[in-house]
Amino acid sequence: MEKKAKIIATLGPAIYSNIKLKQLINLGVDAFRINFSHNISGIKKLVARIRKIETFTNKKIALIADLQGVKLRIGEVKNGFQKIRFNQKFIFDSKKVIGDNSSVNFPYPKILKNLKKGNKILIDDGKFVFMVMSKKGSAVTTICKSRNCHLRSNKSIHIPNFAITSNKLTSKDKKDLKIAAKLGCNWIALSYLQNEKTIYEVRKLIKKDIGIIAKIENKHALRNINKIIRATDSIMIARGDLAIDIGHSEVPKVQLSLIKKCSQFSKSVIVATQMLESMIENYTATRAEINDIATAIFQGADAVMLSAESAIGKFPNQAVSTMRKTIISTEKYKREHIEDFKNSIVSHKDSVKSILLSVKNIAYNPNVKAIIVFSKSGKSAKLVSAMRPAAKILTISPNINVCRQVSLIWGAQSINSRDAKGWQDMMSISKEIIKKLKFIKKDNFVIITAGLPFGKAGMTNMIRLYKVGT
Repeated sequence: MEKKAKIIATLGPAIYSNIKLKQLINLGVDAFRINFSHNISGIKKLVARIRKIETFTNKKIALIADLQGVKLRIGEVKNGFQKIRFNQKFIFDSKKVIGDNSSVNFPYPKILKNLKKGNKILIDDGKFVFMVMSKKGSAVTTICKSRNCHLRSNKSIHIPNFAITSNKLTSKDKKDLKIAAKLGCNWIALSYLQNEKTIYEVRKLIKKDIGIIAKIENKHALRNINKIIRATDSIMIARGDLAIDIGHSEVPKVQLSLIKKCSQFSKSVIVATQMLESMIENYTATRAEINDIATAIFQGADAVMLSAESAIGKFPNQAVSTMRKTIISTEKYKREHIEDFKNSIVSHKDSVKSILLSVKNIAYNPNVKAIIVFSKSGKSAKLVSAMRPAAKILTISPNINVCRQVSLIWGAQSINSRDAKGWQDMMSISKEIIKKLKFIKKDNFVIITAGLPFGKAGMTNMIRLYKVGT
């Protein structure tokens, strides 16, 4: 049985080999995330490997460029990580030096200057707490208030009740956007977003066939969430920083609310951060982690994401396999209780959306085996996906970037094919595809959607219910 929700794996040393990448794709990975907050040397060769594997597996793989944004991070640490003792003194210094077990680079001198005694510095999604004791020159001295503190390079910094506002791309993000374009990334993820302005700025700097993911990880973004959802193509619920900013106990209800809201606006949503955290070191997941994945799928997430579990974890294959099995088991239950999980979508006077919504009830008919979507821009595929149909979604696009982008959308499989020249050609292409699909038999039904005139993006205005063999 195939899963419909998608799996994102973060690239890192643990999966750089050809064998590992191929294994993960075969196990169910649909997209790879490139974290631009870390060292990306050699990434061009890695992307070339993924694209080569893609041709052999005949499975389109999305690449996500995750920009650093204004998210604060410490500098490099000697040997990759250092152990800091409970109650020991530890220095955060703006000088660009390699960190050790007594100090680390804190590359934000203006913030250091404004810190006061008693401020807390939280590291690595809030795992480790340091209390500010004193300041001197370009450094602050703190006390480590966490036991078993293992400080790793480039981990996140969060300072509670310390406002950092930004509405613009950083110079680093602008450079990384150009690198992402050269690499052929299909999605751009914007970190520490506060409102929709950054989305519009990025929109002007990238090609139309690249999607934007707005990462929701602070109070500012939640206050502007409707405008952000309207402006973006997808959102990512980045629960690490979000939990620190709004409180851990608030995250579950915010997650459910955001997934519902994205469903209504027909925007895809990714649930991320610490989904299988224990599997960085352990072969098996905890029951709580399995339940976390299942909850995201029950709520309607398009995709779930692995971070350190795949990038530096000891058991990346097992993590992906665990995620896939949990998705399949949860989706099986949802199909058996389909009436409890049908999405509520609002058209908001969008004529294309209104047309596609008309197939919603037909798409739950067990005799309808597939929905073939001719989509030059990928928009129609996203709208059909938002309905969460029981039928398989097959997206036909002449644009390879759109095909790869759609790989991140719930239930959608993409086929890179020439654009139809007219009605008869559309039916001819559809019949050719149907012949190759073993799960579609004679007298089954297939829904075919397209836009007339052909070749024009965003013009879906035709739906046909086709009986196979007629």
